[in-house]
Amino acid sequence: MELPPLVLDRDDERPLAVQLADAFRAAAANGTFRAGDRLPSTRGLAATLGVSRTVTAAAYDQLLAEGWLAARRGAGTFIVGLPDGARTAGRPALLATEGAAGVGLIDLTAGSPCVEVLDRAAWRRAWRAAADTAPATAPERWGQPAFRAAVVEHLLRHRGLPADPAEVLATAGSTAAVAEIARTLPAGSRVAVEEPGYQLAVNTLRAAGHEVLPVAVDASGLVVDALPRGLAAVYCTPAHQYPLGVRMSAARRVALVEKARAEGFLVVEDDYDGELRYDVAPLPLLAALGPDVVAHLGTASKLLTPTLGAGWLVAPAALRAAVVDMRERTGSQPAPAGQRVLAALAAHGDLARHLRRLRRELAVRRAVTVEAAGSAGHEVLGDAAGAHVVVPLRDAQAERDVVGAAAAAGVKVDGLARHHTGPQRVCGIVIGFAVLPRPVLDEALALLAVVLKGTSA
Repeated sequence: MELPPLVLDRDDERPLAVQLADAFRAAAANGTFRAGDRLPSTRGLAATLGVSRTVTAAAYDQLLAEGWLAARRGAGTFIVGLPDGARTAGRPALLATEGAAGVGLIDLTAGSPCVEVLDRAAWRRAWRAAADTAPATAPERWGQPAFRAAVVEHLLRHRGLPADPAEVLATAGSTAAVAEIARTLPAGSRVAVEEPGYQLAVNTLRAAGHEVLPVAVDASGLVVDALPRGLAAVYCTPAHQYPLGVRMSAARRVALVEKARAEGFLVVEDDYDGELRYDVAPLPLLAALGPDVVAHLGTASKLLTPTLGAGWLVAPAALRAAVVDMRERTGSQPAPAGQRVLAALAAHGDLARHLRRLRRELAVRRAVTVEAAGSAGHEVLGDAAGAHVVVPLRDAQAERDVVGAAAAAGVKVDGLARHHTGPQRVCGIVIGFAVLPRPVLDEALALLAVVLKGTSA
């Protein structure tokens, strides 16, 4: 690759090898070098810079030891990227997604899975098994039979929901399933959603031309008594409300199902991370209480990875038929590859083993997150479940102050403001603790705790 200017000052007290290593770190951290860039040999770099090979070799050795570089026999030396725990300009090294707001910050926002606990050998084995499946000659509008059978077993073992493969449709994930359901509703339908709530679902419903009506959430979940009349559907996350993290109480679940039957609306139950509970057994699913009025949604994106693009829908017969009919008329279907991989993971017991590891790891991570907030004088909202918590704050200004101060300290956090469809009614920050490597998570939480100490609850 063409090297950027590398300035070495012979009047500097620091050895030339140290200066060179510092210059390489800075170039890697600011994006001048990219992961995968091939560097010149130590001999070639020494000739370019007019220094001895001892200087360049010492710099490379130091960067190799720190994890900035990797050497491949017969191929050369390459930039790896930012190693765990590295810093530049006082900011942590694990960065937010490139192109996203807050790039250059440690990303503590919620929504990404914990892939660290994924058994890579099992992952590769499942992909090989998926590849061994004979190519399809026609679309599978309902989804792969092996996948649907695996979902039935998974729901029974981990969610207590008995189902038959004929009652299961494969989907491309929860939001994609919401979009498919939305297209089956009458044009301009009134759909109630939780407030605060999952804005991708809100936007999906609005994109389908429906009127979205926000309904308050409290410590017992969706306030069923506040639901307006004339609804076509209610979208909710009863097992682990997003983003507040509370459970819908048993009484509210029964009331919601009874109200749906009495008034003739559909309940869309998004169980996006219902398997990730590590304190007590979850309450019965809405789909178990009212299979005639509830569409149950699940996804692999929080359990494994969005790479699979796989989810499932268990719904009343009429809704299943309407979704399949829409797929037939539009020529659409969920991609089969991810379904095959998940089915292979389930068939060998790797999915169940992964879930056990994931629950153990997330329980530890949650405890660390709660402890960090507590050390700063703040409590958290949310059950011992899932992969995020909420730190409540006194008002919207305090929320904006914390988000801004955290960014200045090198950490990206998410405020509750953007999770509202109408005027903001709950203030605080959402902390996701699943995706970061543990050392980086600890570092980010320490930085955030300093910020929170300066803010009253």
